[in-house]
Order: sequence, then C-alpha cells, then structure tokens
Amino acid sequence: MQDDNDVETNTELTSDLAAEAAAKRNVWLLMACQALLFVNNTTMIAVHGLVGLLLAPSAALATLPVTSYVIGSAIATAPIARMMKLYGRKVGFSVGALFGMVGVVFCAGGAYFKMFPVLCLGAGLVGVYNACGQLYRFAAADVAGPSFKERAISLVLAGGIVGGIVGPNLAGYSKDWLAVTYAGSYLSLVVPAILTLWVLQMISFPAQTAAERAAGGRPLSEIMRQPVFVIACMGAVIGYGVMILLMTATPIAMKTCGFTFNDSAHVLTLHVIGMFIPSFFTGSLIRRFGVLNIMFTGALLMFACVGIALSGVELHHFFIALMTLGLGWNFLFVGGTTLLTEAYRPEEKTKVQGANDFMIFLTMATSSFSSGALVTSKGWEILNYGALPFLVIVSCAILWLARVRRVAVVAA
Repeated sequence: MQDDNDVETNTELTSDLAAEAAAKRNVWLLMACQALLFVNNTTMIAVHGLVGLLLAPSAALATLPVTSYVIGSAIATAPIARMMKLYGRKVGFSVGALFGMVGVVFCAGGAYFKMFPVLCLGAGLVGVYNACGQLYRFAAADVAGPSFKERAISLVLAGGIVGGIVGPNLAGYSKDWLAVTYAGSYLSLVVPAILTLWVLQMISFPAQTAAERAAGGRPLSEIMRQPVFVIACMGAVIGYGVMILLMTATPIAMKTCGFTFNDSAHVLTLHVIGMFIPSFFTGSLIRRFGVLNIMFTGALLMFACVGIALSGVELHHFFIALMTLGLGWNFLFVGGTTLLTEAYRPEEKTKVQGANDFMIFLTMATSSFSSGALVTSKGWEILNYGALPFLVIVSCAILWLARVRRVAVVAA
C-alpha cells in the first residue's frame, strides 16, 4: 500500500514538474514574440516622424503615421478580442503577424513613391499587429498560472529590450537599402513578422472551455465601475500616453537641436532598454512591495523625467530623460497590467483586456498626434509641461486606492 502511495506521489510530482517546465517554455516563447514585436515598434517610432517630416503637407502632421499606427491598433482591439474568444490566442496572434507583414510593405511603398496617405495606411495595418502583440502580456498570465503570474507578465515584457537594441540599429542599417531613404527600414520589418508567425506555432496556449467561450460574464459597464479596474486602466493609459507624448517628439526635437539620426536612434535605444530591463525584476518587486507602491514609484520616475528634460537640451539630457521615462513607464504599465487581472473573471478576460487596450490605444493616438503638433509649434519645453497634470492625476488615484485598501484591511 505504501509503495502504491509512493508511486502515486512520484507521478504527481513528475506531472507538476512537467507542467511547470511547459509553462516556463511558453513564457520564454512569448518573450521572443514580444522581442520581435518591439523590433517593429521601435523601428516605426525611429522612422515615422522623420519620414512624416519629409512627406507630410504640414510639419504639424509629421507624426500622423504614428497616429495612424495607434488608431489601427485601437480599431483592431474589439475584433481581435472577439476572435481570440472564439478561436483562441494562437489564431488571433497569427492573424496579427500577417497584418504586420502586409502593413510594412505598404509603408515601404509609401516612403519609396512619396505617397503620404499610403504610408499612413500601412502604419494603420501594422497597428493591427501591435494590437495583437500587446496581448502577449495577458497570454503570459494565462500560460503561467496564479503563482507565476506577476513574474511571467514582467518577463514577457522584458523581451522588448531586444527591440530596443535591434530596432533603431536596424532602422539605421537598412535606411539606404533602397533608392529612397528609410524605405528599406520599413521593408526590413517583414523578417521579424515572419519569425513571429513561426514562433507562435510552438506555443501551447491553454484551451478555453466551452463555458468560457459561451459565457459573457458581467456587463462591461459593471466591470469598468470597479475601483480596481479604474486605477489599473488609468495607470496603463497615462503611463503609455505620457511615454508616447515624449518619445514620439524626441527624434523631431533632437533634429531641431542639431543632432543626427544616429544620435536620436541611440537615445531611443537607451529609452527602450529603460522600458524593459526592469521587467526582469518588476514582478518580484510587485510581490514584495505591492502593486500600488510600484505603480506610484513609476509615476515619480516620470516626474523626474520631465524635470530632467526641462533642465536642458544637451545630448546627455535627452539620454537621461528618456531612460528615466522608460523606467517610469515599466513600473506603471506592468503594475497596471498586474492590477487589471484582479478585475475580471476567466470568462470576462478577453473583453476586459480588449477594453483596457482600446483606451490605451485611443490615448496613444491622441498623444502621438498632439506630440507632433506641440513640439513643432510650441517646442520641447511646453510639451514636457503638458505631461505634468496627467502625472498628478494618476499619482493621486493610486494613493487613493492604497488608502481605501488600508482602511479595508483595518476594518477586517
């Protein structure tokens, strides 16, 4: 009898170890997809504003390709969430990669033939790929399970560091591949999209139950009224909005200050490293200090970024400000993503995640368009001052929820 129990225990232990190994393998593969996504994203950010300056009918419209990219992401969020609910994560992510391939070809054609509307259309199509890719972080929580959730989310986001290093350098290396400057930078992005499609086929996503596919859960309006949803979404939305406002304007501001494309590419590289290096330990920090403390630290780092940016326009100011901006974004965004998982039930996850990302993309679209108009008409200094009210709002909101939770613990 004892031998039978030992065999059963060993079998369960072996099964648990196998499941844990499979979960970690899936997280690492999602991390690779995130890396490839951000090769795309950082190349787009490095190039879009500069190509926009060359092709747009007005300097104020220079960041319209970035805005089109974000609008494409926003429009795609609801259909992608519905697709993933019906057909699963793998189908949705694969469709996104296909849109990425087609979109970068349109962008290359728009740049090569100097057709600004075609460039914007291509950017919008690539935005669908981005909308799908932004859900890698939630897929990480699905494949990892509750005990590994925070670390899985942050590890997958850490894949973006590869994009931060490869993207701007790829843009610089390939910008003269074709007769028209930067057209080759767009065309080079076909390769990361193809690799993404290949990696996705190796990931095992948990199958949805029939109940999860059929059940809708609570109305979205009810879920969105929860304080935990409001603060989680606010952290991600304002974190991304402020980051895009400053990051999108940086290449234009640096060009105005007399710096070269390589200078701005290196600044963006350091910025993206700042965005994703902390992800190797953000999950552990959240488990140790609490998600709200990490989010508040992120807001403080963004305040510091604005202070540094306002202190001067030498190269080191751009380097340090954008690095600090990346760190602040990481704490706010990873924290907001982790907090959001407390706001929904399993059958509600796709619609809640889609709604959250729709608001992020809508804010990013407004922010990226405002960025070009503000930096070209009002200057880098006014642009930075414009970020401060939003940082005050999110800081106060985080402190309020922290106080509510402390009171609840004392009452219990």
